[in-house]
Amino acid sequence: MTPRRIIIDTDPGQDDAVAILLALASPELEVLGITTVAGNVPLPLTALNARKVVELSGRRVPVMAGCDRPLARDLVTAEYVHGKTGLDGIDLPEPALPLDPRHAVDFLIETLRQEPAGTVTLCPLGPLTNIATAFRRAPDIVGRVQQIVLMGGGLFEGGNVTPAAEFNIYVDPEAADIVFRSGRPLTVLPLDCTHQALTSRARIDRFRAMGTRVGEAVAAWLDFFERFDVEKYGSEGGPLHDPCVIAWLLRPDLFRGRLINVEVETRSPLTRGMTVADWWGVTDRPRNATWLREVDAEGFFDLLTERLARL
Repeated sequence: MTPRRIIIDTDPGQDDAVAILLALASPELEVLGITTVAGNVPLPLTALNARKVVELSGRRVPVMAGCDRPLARDLVTAEYVHGKTGLDGIDLPEPALPLDPRHAVDFLIETLRQEPAGTVTLCPLGPLTNIATAFRRAPDIVGRVQQIVLMGGGLFEGGNVTPAAEFNIYVDPEAADIVFRSGRPLTVLPLDCTHQALTSRARIDRFRAMGTRVGEAVAAWLDFFERFDVEKYGSEGGPLHDPCVIAWLLRPDLFRGRLINVEVETRSPLTRGMTVADWWGVTDRPRNATWLREVDAEGFFDLLTERLARL
């Protein structure tokens, strides 16, 4: 099979890092580049963290830094979840891999114009600022996108940064609104789904038992990362949000959802960033997103451990 060509747009983040590793470990995917955005931590750290993760993988793909703030708002970050570096849990060496000098938005535009139309899938794992900026700056590229598969939003689970909003959408709701209205095929991995992909002691130990640098790093990241959700929700472990995006590309049979209408709230101070998801079809608004609500957690972690063991 010809590998599916993807661009990962990300703000690492421990779960982002695991998603990057999963993609780089999977021959079904060709990662054309990794673009970084301000989100979980400020842009200098997300760009540094992405390079560290690529170097850890033993693969080589370009990493570009992008937008350092949302389209219309002040930046909100999440060091309270991810630690001051964004990748707290284990110290990785400074990467030898240089930062690609191209701006992430320029890379997105150039790549989508150069590649045959309908052959590149965008995989945003953080706020959608880079994607929306590229779409606004170069409207001709929108129709060239094969698909957008993103982590963001919540319906039945509500929000994780406010009662109404999930972090990625909350940080830049104006950007999310542009992407959700783009007209491109859109698949959404919301909290409803990702909160089922929970770590456990046994699952983390499987990574540590690999006896590799990747296994050790992933186990250490997840040991650190899960503490926030265990304390907040009283759950057994922490949800691996972003790897669900890559897992869906590899094994869509592990997920269940439906095509619905989803719109983003940008005006209300109370519900800023809410993904208004019409799961029950109570409006006549056009269906614009496949909203995934369930994941086979055991199958997900089997896939994750099998692939990361290859690195």
